[in-house]
Amino acid sequence: MPAAPRPRRSVLFMPASNARAVDKARTLDADGLIFDLEDAVAPDAKPAAREQIARALAAGGYGARELFLRVNALSTAWGHADLAAATAMPIDAVVLPKVESADTVRQARGLVPGKPVWCMIETPRGVLRAEEIAAGCAPDGGLIMGTADLTKDLRARHTPDRAPLRTALGLCLLAARAYGLPILDGVHLDLDDGEGFAEVCRQGRDLGFDGKTLIHPKTIATANAIFAPAAEEVARARRIVAAYAEAVAAGQGVVLVDGRLIENLHVEEAAHVVALAEAIAARDASID
Repeated sequence: MPAAPRPRRSVLFMPASNARAVDKARTLDADGLIFDLEDAVAPDAKPAAREQIARALAAGGYGARELFLRVNALSTAWGHADLAAATAMPIDAVVLPKVESADTVRQARGLVPGKPVWCMIETPRGVLRAEEIAAGCAPDGGLIMGTADLTKDLRARHTPDRAPLRTALGLCLLAARAYGLPILDGVHLDLDDGEGFAEVCRQGRDLGFDGKTLIHPKTIATANAIFAPAAEEVARARRIVAAYAEAVAAGQGVVLVDGRLIENLHVEEAAHVVALAEAIAARDASID
């Protein structure tokens, strides 16, 4: 039986060098936090940021939030030290930037035994090798879209419908689901575009993403609302699960809910919706 889904509606990038932000993260309503040692930290500040985030994580207080550490690439001067430090940190997973091959994943896994590895897909080569990267992350890792860097590398435009990225988003979704992995959508850069942000969240949800990576706390509530199953969706899912169980117990071969024929695939999806809703409720209760 598949593991119960973990809420990942909102996963916020936090600069590991910003002590105030790292402290404030303990009070935010995000499902997950990615403490960033890579893009968000200046080169001369990286060693100090690594030490600072290690102290903050050791102090605890982050509750049920899923905790990630985005390290610098292994090809940089800081990557190996980041991974060495990560082995002792109370984090849920390590995030690798700009992954373009399964070899990178295998190398990182060897340096952080026991820690799940999530890979950012943010280059054309990474997209084309998404399947082998997903295979390397399985069974306990995941994928994260780096849509800003990918758009730059494609020389594409930032359009409201994200049409230039549809092929890449689809290929990475296929790779993640083929290996049973979660996958998070990329960030939205225009913080003043609230409706545009909501629209890309809805698009990402409809495509199949588990949640959205974020760059500002003010976007958390929107992502949480959109990526959570609606109350009516949960209610219908419960009816489907109950009706199917009753039909099986009665030896009936045909199940109808709201006038629609229900098959095994509908029951599996309904069970997932119910499990996700219950996981969100449990997470909210533990944080409150």
